[in-house]
Amino acid sequence: MSNTVWRQGEIIEVEISDLSDTGDGVGKFEQRVVFVPDTVPGDRLLVRLTHVKPKYAHAIPLQIIQASPQRIRPSCIVADKCGGCQWQHIEYQYQLQAKQNQVVQALERIGGFKNPPVNPILTTLASLGYRNKVTYPLGISATGQIQTGYYQKGTHQIINLNQCPIQDQRLNPFLAEIKQDIKQQGWTIYDEKRHQGEIRHLSLRIGRRTGQILLTLIVKNGKLPNIENQAQQWLQRHPQLVGVCLNRNSDRTNAIFGKETECIAGIPYLTEEFAGLEFQIRPDTFFQVHTETAEALLQLIQKELNLQGHETVLDAYCGIGTLTLPLAKQAREIIGLEVQPAAIDQAIFNAQHNGINNVKFLVGAVEKVLPNLDIIPDIVLLDPPRKGCDVNVIKSLLNLKPKSIVYVSCKVATLARDLKMLCDQGSYQLRKVQPADFFPQTSHVETAAFLERLPNP
Repeated sequence: MSNTVWRQGEIIEVEISDLSDTGDGVGKFEQRVVFVPDTVPGDRLLVRLTHVKPKYAHAIPLQIIQASPQRIRPSCIVADKCGGCQWQHIEYQYQLQAKQNQVVQALERIGGFKNPPVNPILTTLASLGYRNKVTYPLGISATGQIQTGYYQKGTHQIINLNQCPIQDQRLNPFLAEIKQDIKQQGWTIYDEKRHQGEIRHLSLRIGRRTGQILLTLIVKNGKLPNIENQAQQWLQRHPQLVGVCLNRNSDRTNAIFGKETECIAGIPYLTEEFAGLEFQIRPDTFFQVHTETAEALLQLIQKELNLQGHETVLDAYCGIGTLTLPLAKQAREIIGLEVQPAAIDQAIFNAQHNGINNVKFLVGAVEKVLPNLDIIPDIVLLDPPRKGCDVNVIKSLLNLKPKSIVYVSCKVATLARDLKMLCDQGSYQLRKVQPADFFPQTSHVETAAFLERLPNP
C-alpha cells in the first residue's frame, strides 16, 4: 500500500507478531509499528488507526481475518471492554511465554545484559479466581442505576460488574448486594467531575487461607445515615465477613485511599496465613494479590539464599513484614525499612504475634536511612514500588557491598535499569532471574533478580 494511507481514521490490514509490555499486540505496516489492543500474535486483521505518529501508530481492531492459534474465548463477557484484564483472550501458556520474553527483552535492551540468566516463569494453578483484593469505583448509569466495576479501557466509564472471574469467587456475592443496599439507604455516589457525592469506591479483601473478608467503603466525608445498622446487617448475612470500615478521602485526586480509616462494625483487619505465619491485613495494607504465587516465590528466595542462621539481612521496602518475617526464622538478625509508619506498626505487631524476636524495624525513606546505617548487612532484599530504586539507594548499596542482593520488582523496565547500575561498576554479577506470574490475565509480571558481589580485582 502507499504511504498516503498512514492517517488517523484509515483502515489497514496488519498481522500481529508480538506483545508489548502494556499488553497490546504489536504489528507492522510498511516498516512502521502498529499497537493494537485485544489481539494475539498470529492474528491477521483489519484495524482503524486512531493515533498516528511518523514511525508508529495505535489502532483499534475491526475484523479478524485469520485468528491466532493462541486466541481463546475470554472467561468474562465484558473482557473486551473492561480495563481490569488485558489478556483473557490469550491462551494461558502463551501468556506465560510472553511474560518470559518481556523479562528477557527488557534485561537485554535496557539492562545491556547478553543472554541474561532467566529461569522459566514461576506459576501456580490459579490463573482465574486468584485476586485476594479488589477495589472498584462506583458510578451512576445513564438510567440512574448504581454501578460498580473497572473502568473501560482508556476511559473513566465504569463497566458494571456483578461478578469477576479473576477475583476470589467468594467475593462475587457482595457486588450486586452492596449496590442494592446503597440504593435502599439513599446514599449518594461520588461524582469526580463535580466533586460531589459520598461513596467513591468499594474495596473487598479476603484471606485466601482463612476465608476472612473485610469490606471497606471509600467515602468523601463519611456522612452515611444508618451506616452502623447497615454494617451490622452485612456482618449478620455473611459469617465470613469480619469487619466493615469507612475510609475517608475528601481530596480531589485519583488516589483511592485517604489517610483516615474508621471501623464501623466488627474488626478493622483480617487475618491471613502466609509462609506458616499469621499476618494482620488492614484495608489499605500492601499485600500481594496472588497469595499462592507470592508464597512460591518466597520459597524460591529462601532456597536460593540458603541462610545458615549467622547472616544479617536488610529488607528494604519491607511493608508489613511479608518477606521479612519468614526470612527472620532462618537468619541471625533482620532489619526492615519502610517509609509508612502504619505499615511498620503492623510489621511490629506481626513479629510479636508470631513470636519472632530477631527483627528490627525502622521508619523512613530507604534512600535516606540506608546511607546512615551502622551495620553492613550480608544480604539486602529490595522490593521497591514500580518506579524502582532512587539512585541514592543504588549508590549506598555499592558502598555497603553486601555479599548478595535480591531485587524483587513489579516492573521489569525499572528493574533492568537498576540492575545495570549495580552491575556496570564491576561490583556485582547477575546470577539468576526468576519471573513469577502474580497477575494472570494481565500483562504485568513480577521478577526476582539474584546478584552476587564479585571479588575485588
